[in-house]
Amino acid sequence: MADDSVFTMIIRGDLPGRFVWRDDQVVAFLTIGPVQPGHTLVVPVAQVDRWTDVDPATWGRVTEVGHHVGRALDAAFGRSRVGVVVAGLEVPHCHVHLIPMDHESELSFANVDPDPDAAALDAHAAAIRAALRELGHTDVVPQD
Repeated sequence: MADDSVFTMIIRGDLPGRFVWRDDQVVAFLTIGPVQPGHTLVVPVAQVDRWTDVDPATWGRVTEVGHHVGRALDAAFGRSRVGVVVAGLEVPHCHVHLIPMDHESELSFANVDPDPDAAALDAHAAAIRAALRELGHTDVVPQD
């Protein structure tokens, strides 16, 4: 069995995370290395390294949650698009990056902020949770 990924440790509560969505199959939380403000990861609870190895039903749930969170990012950040990236090299646990953006160049991981302001991350998470609640997803949005 593979060692627990950092995402598994976050999901389990061993490491802190700024969760905006949590259900039995999928979670969404802010990354600690955002490319743009609001950069959120959608992650299946089950630790599977490659997205192509995730069972189709769970992958469907990942994309469904991504859609809901993407709509919340639209509402919270007012950018022209929410980019979607499935790269999967940095952590061996399938995850989808949702990145508010106005231009494709803003999707570059060369733009990662290695030391983001904690208060700004907290504010971004609160704005996303509020937008998700406004969109009717109160039952899966963790308390602030």
